Amino acid sequence: MAEVVLKAEERKEKAKKVRQQGFIPGVLYGSGEEAASVKFEAAALTKILAKHGSNAKLWVELNNKKKFGFIKEVQKHPVAGNVIHIDVQMVAQDQEIKLQIPISYTGTEELDKRRLLLLITKPEVEVVGKASLMPNVVVVDVANKEAGDTITYLDLNLDGTIKINDPEDEIYAVIKEKKEQVADIEEEAKETEEAAETSPEE
Repeated sequence: MAEVVLKAEERKEKAKKVRQQGFIPGVLYGSGEEAASVKFEAAALTKILAKHGSNAKLWVELNNKKKFGFIKEVQKHPVAGNVIHIDVQMVAQDQEIKLQIPISYTGTEELDKRRLLLLITKPEVEVVGKASLMPNVVVVDVANKEAGDTITYLDLNLDGTIKINDPEDEIYAVIKEKKEQVADIEEEAKETEEAAETSPEE
């Protein structure tokens, strides 16, 4: 797999000015060094996030030196939704880390053909393993699932070197019939309406 490299520059300006210049402010920390305020080219960072996800493993190039790490936190504007700040944790490649990995589902179009819905109850799985072996995303195929099936750790197909840190009975998603989902929504609406009618007037 090709290395993912993100170039960084030291930052002394305030975050607002950095963004106006086409950069995204960030912080590098870890590996026994002091946290460093940096900035990344917005276009390059956005491309990496789109392709590799918000927990991407990457090499950060700063002052002609490359260090390994992963994106720890992505902050987005609450209204516009654009990235406004990121934290990158620098680690040794063989260092054991704990990480939340997003789960991506394929085969949902097959469920739709059979009037089935995928209801996600937990979008990420917490794992422990060596930093260099961490996947950016866990992919689960639900094409052959039936109504009532659940997605558990057995469906995640992670490499044996990566340990799932969630409880064994954790449910990440449920397959339901569409009419069943509609009935649930109607029942919730009815309960809300009844509660409103019986609540005392102020």
